[in-house]
Amino acid sequence: MTSKNLSIVLAGGGTAGHISPLLAIAAALRAAAPEARLLAVGTPSGMETALVPAAGVELATIDRVPFPRRPSLDLVRLPVRLAGAVSQAGRILDEASADVLVGVGGYVCTPMYLAARRRRIPIVIHEANTRPGLANRLGALMTRHVAVAFESTRLPHARHVGMPMRVQISGLDRAAARAAARAALALDAAKPTLVVTGGSSGAQSINRTIAATVQDLASAGIQTLHITGRGKSVTGPDGEPLAADGYRQLEYVDGMELVYAAADVLLARSGAATVCEVAAVGVPAVFVPLPIGNGEQALNAAGVVDAGGALLVKDGSFTPEWVRTELIPLVTDSARLETMAANSRRLGIRNADQRMAGLVLEAVAA
Repeated sequence: MTSKNLSIVLAGGGTAGHISPLLAIAAALRAAAPEARLLAVGTPSGMETALVPAAGVELATIDRVPFPRRPSLDLVRLPVRLAGAVSQAGRILDEASADVLVGVGGYVCTPMYLAARRRRIPIVIHEANTRPGLANRLGALMTRHVAVAFESTRLPHARHVGMPMRVQISGLDRAAARAAARAALALDAAKPTLVVTGGSSGAQSINRTIAATVQDLASAGIQTLHITGRGKSVTGPDGEPLAADGYRQLEYVDGMELVYAAADVLLARSGAATVCEVAAVGVPAVFVPLPIGNGEQALNAAGVVDAGGALLVKDGSFTPEWVRTELIPLVTDSARLETMAANSRRLGIRNADQRMAGLVLEAVAA
């Protein structure tokens, strides 16, 4: 089969953690098979409705079918809802004349996997987290083409390929890009720089501790770029905007490569994409895992922490005192940061998108 006749359907969505690798895989497939037809499938209410078309990829949608974790009315309705979504998925695959289905997880993937299996369409899976989601655990039983971002992830037939990411990140030279990145973010070119981010939805506990220590950071000669999350601007105890020498607050930065290049230390949650990108670019990090869920964020960070590329502090332990006794000495210790950067980068995988494109083409050929 030539790339001109090849039809590839990519499924996933709901969160940036699913959409970002999906789009990175799509870009790598365009490079590897320029004439192939690409179609992404998501849900009508997810972030993919904006992000996927903005990346130039056609998007189709099917109904969102959550899997209730406990007895409820939704559990009673599940068989009918799932059957309807599988029918929708089947029509999309048929209309696209799909040769292969690539799934990255999320609500949309279970019906897509089931519909593809009925049609004997090859399935390729990428799992981003150390603890696989339900959809990919099910999908991995239907295929031998399974890839994972973390070596510790347990799925049948898993290959460790890393996390597909945008080439602007995977190809970043932090040292060469630092001056321009700091200028773009209105930061001092020479000061020790801490960048704080809780992700697109923010992180209230992180924001609260930083608000209590902006003067301590400034007194230590550290400039802080505080990315609070959309609609999550942080004020002081008196309700006034936070202010300190070298402190700058933004709700959002378009292009995390700017952040990684500008930072001497990144303080962030440890979502799978963040951890893998930190390792790929070699930026020293302090991870504050999300304290809810199944503990996967702490597991995501474990490899780079064990390698000496990052520190991990529990959400409840990330206090103003910890900032004063641990974070400030770290940000101002250039020799220690240089060692951490090298340790982190040794662990990073920078060609996961190309590996995934190769796995997809391999599945079609098989």
